Order: sequence, then C-alpha cells, then structure tokens
Amino acid sequence: MEGSRVEIIGLTGLPLIREGDDLGKLIVEAAERLGVGINSGDIVVVSQIVVSKAEGRVKRLSDYTPSNFAEKVAKRLGKDPRHVEAILRSSRRIVRMARRIIISETYGGHICANAGVDLSNVGEGFVALPPIDPDGSAARLRRRVRELR
Repeated sequence: MEGSRVEIIGLTGLPLIREGDDLGKLIVEAAERLGVGINSGDIVVVSQIVVSKAEGRVKRLSDYTPSNFAEKVAKRLGKDPRHVEAILRSSRRIVRMARRIIISETYGGHICANAGVDLSNVGEGFVALPPIDPDGSAARLRRRVRELR
C-alpha cells in the first residue's frame, strides 16, 4: 500500500492586492516561481481579505455613521463604533456578543466573527467587507486558476 502525503506550501512574493487584481493569475505565477505549480487535486487556500481587496470590498471607516445601537454595542465591547456599524450592515442577525467580538450570521448565511468585517491588512481608517457572494468568488477563482495552470 502506498503512503499518502500532505504538504502545505505558503506562497511568497505576492504583491499587496488591490482592487481589480487578477488574483488567480497572481497565485499561479507565485506557485510557478516557487517551482511547485498548481496541479490537479491540489487545494488552494486563499484568505477572505485578499479576495475582498481584489473585489474592491475595502471601504473607509469614515463612510459609516454609527447608529445609536452601534454606539451602545461599541461602548460595551470597546470597539470603534464605525467598525460596529460596518459589522451590523453586513449581518443578517447577531448570534452573540462577548469579549470584543460580535458573532453574527452574514447575508450569505455564514456564522462568523464580526461578520467577516476585517480591520487588519487594509490600512489605518479602512475596513474590508466580506465578498458579497463568497461561493461565487471561490468558483471564479477556481476557474481562473484552472485556466492558467
């Protein structure tokens, strides 16, 4: 019986992703530069923030005017009220709030922390919203990677 092997390879050399970037092409090129390529059966894992950035889902926090409810939640959790407002606008419903985290159901039906609204890796004063259709985003990325590999 032949043994199975699992190998995880982190891609390096990717640029900072910006709106409109061809994420599939960047991933394939990075894998080729590392000499590993992407083969049939490989699993490619991509962070939501990278997809959000490529799809133009990065917004200014200053574009959000917090509601009274967002202000109250922000005070209770020690969060920026504009961030809370962005989370609320990306949530179908709130599941739980505790320890500076809002667990919510997104409009896409996913249960996650802060509705997938992320402040990291987008720059001061900005917020990354989750993709509108995460499954559609994944399908488009999968097609593009298959097309290029």
